[in-house]
Amino acid sequence: MFNSQRPSTSDLPTNRQLVKATAFALVTATVLLVTVVLPAEYAIDPTGAGRLLGYSEMGEIKQQLAAEAAADEQNTAIEEVRTLAGNSGSGSEAATRRDVTELTLAPGEGAEVKAVMADGASLQYEWSVQGGHVNFDTHADAPGISYHGYDKGRESTGESGTLVAAFDGSHGWFWRNRSGATVTVTLKTDGSYSEIKRVV
Repeated sequence: MFNSQRPSTSDLPTNRQLVKATAFALVTATVLLVTVVLPAEYAIDPTGAGRLLGYSEMGEIKQQLAAEAAADEQNTAIEEVRTLAGNSGSGSEAATRRDVTELTLAPGEGAEVKAVMADGASLQYEWSVQGGHVNFDTHADAPGISYHGYDKGRESTGESGTLVAAFDGSHGWFWRNRSGATVTVTLKTDGSYSEIKRVV
């Protein structure tokens, strides 16, 4: 009923062409895997290209957030009990407190400090770097919220300001030493938060 003409042998790709096309696709996929996917998703950068393209830092932050999220899941039940106990006791906001946190970071090392804050609570902060500079990311997370960004920067020697919590959760800073020597980060905080600690 249908007249269909079979393609001639000359119209079909040769085995050699198929092998070349397959090899090209494989090489392209491998290059993308090594230079984009591994640095951006897993902070694995064997060639250094991910660092140059800015993907490695993205991957590092994702890995830090994933580790922090896992830790938060373990602490969520405890934090909820503490919150309920606090609310039933006075119904007031977290008491104002003041802390100084000091971190020593080797070249390439990262660290994260988080304060547990209620929605709308605020704290004054000032952090400084001795011995070099760091890249930083000020952000927050909570059960159901993996990342909420406030600010970020590169090659900084210090920042100060007011952090106002966008929701109930953990709010703070991630630093990575991008200097060629060990640095010391000193963080001073003063405000309404129930606890502050290094989580990474």
